[in-house]
Amino acid sequence: MKFLIVNGVNLALTGLREPEIYGSETLEEINEEIRAFAKAHGHETEFFQSDLEGELCAKIGRAKDYDGIVLNPGAYAHYSYALRDAIASTAVPVVEVHMSNLFAREEFRRKSVLSEVCKGMIVGLGKRGYLLALESFFL
Repeated sequence: MKFLIVNGVNLALTGLREPEIYGSETLEEINEEIRAFAKAHGHETEFFQSDLEGELCAKIGRAKDYDGIVLNPGAYAHYSYALRDAIASTAVPVVEVHMSNLFAREEFRRKSVLSEVCKGMIVGLGKRGYLLALESFFL
């Protein structure tokens, strides 16, 4: 199986931005762990990160050759109807991931406009959320 891991706005700053919330590992370090985990289970991964909403929408819209998408949209989860429409328009299942617990943070973060069109949502488990999202596709 082949999976697309998509990271949205500000996630390139992982390891630098608010390490008490997101941890001290960089996004590349987390991606390497995800890649190794998938490979150990016989699966392929591709990674994509952008701070630009349109690029995220386009990548998801062209993702027809994947068996699943793991998406950490960052703050776009709370208001991006364009990203919601891109997810709803693809036949590829999407699992939404957030490293922090949205429900224990500011009020505006507690609602995701994307979750209704995703296969599932994993929050608050740090980088492990990515691995659990992958497992949801093949275990």
